[in-house]
Amino acid sequence: MMVIRSIVGIGAAALGMLAALLSASRGGEAPPPYDHSIYKVKLERKNFVERVQSYRVIGGQKQQLQAEFEMVFVPGGEVTIGSPPDEPGRQDNEGPQYRAKVGNFWMQKCEVTWEQWDAFWYDEDFLKADDERAARLPVGEVTRPTNTFVDETYGHGREGHPVICMTHHAAMVYCEWLRRKTGKPYRLPTEAEWEYAARAGKGDLPWFFGRDASQLGEYAWYADNSPDPDYPDKPKGCTHKVGTRKPNPFGLHDLYGNVWEWTLDQYDPQAYARRAKLPLNICPVTPPTDKKWSHVVRGGSWADKAERCRSAARRVSEESWQKHDPQEPRSIWWLTKMDVIGFRVVLPEQEQPELLDLKPRVVKRSE
Repeated sequence: MMVIRSIVGIGAAALGMLAALLSASRGGEAPPPYDHSIYKVKLERKNFVERVQSYRVIGGQKQQLQAEFEMVFVPGGEVTIGSPPDEPGRQDNEGPQYRAKVGNFWMQKCEVTWEQWDAFWYDEDFLKADDERAARLPVGEVTRPTNTFVDETYGHGREGHPVICMTHHAAMVYCEWLRRKTGKPYRLPTEAEWEYAARAGKGDLPWFFGRDASQLGEYAWYADNSPDPDYPDKPKGCTHKVGTRKPNPFGLHDLYGNVWEWTLDQYDPQAYARRAKLPLNICPVTPPTDKKWSHVVRGGSWADKAERCRSAARRVSEESWQKHDPQEPRSIWWLTKMDVIGFRVVLPEQEQPELLDLKPRVVKRSE
């Protein structure tokens, strides 16, 4: 598999964003909003490695941080979304099935890890810029990242493990950080993009490899194989280092199992039925709003049985995911006890029109 450095045709706009970030780190004005008119990415249609530098300050000393991850090119095409009524483990929200077409995009090879997350979470430039912006906002709308009140890994492990417990909003802000750092329109995958990638051009079977659930352990960490002998006090299992199971035919790891993955979409219970009436849906998506709930996660996790790790399986976020949060109002960044939730990012070759104004909209007072 060939890996190349990325080349993006954004010229002065990216340089201006970088200059603004550097200015903010020196006490200048906060950077302007990401320019969402930059949506055509000029890259060779091959895999590439993204490297993003940041730093944190500990004891008055700068500590360099780096988010480095591989992006896998996924050629666009058509796919049947959802599952047939007779598929074992099927839930009502997986139908009716509909046809969709997605464009070319790159998808992160593995789920976002703690190392990559930390480069965002502790980025002094980004936090300083956000502090200055927050100073101009009403108290209820301050959106600066806040720390957790417990060990955020919940004992699952950190090095090479997927980041867990973050809200949809937190994942969206991470993508915004990547956009500002790179000048590329990184975002969460739409449900259609995620399912297209998971199926890997192999039809509408439960898994890309067919119907035999006994093969799932080759590609996924799930309830039957996730208990770790090094953690005997966790008989129900735990997350595992990303990329340690086989990839799918597109070269993507862990789309099944390990952690459920946030998609971009706001949940709409009528969306599938509307789309099923059309012969083909071009790049379907229900864009996120300023509501904290409900959004869709995909793929299943270390805690789920095989039927919840199917290509069509969906789960919808709900307020109970934060029921143990002692903060009032509850954090817009963390999901207490939801140690089965993570995410990965995508980079569309050409962004669809309804997502050109994409940005995080949730604030403290959001419902």
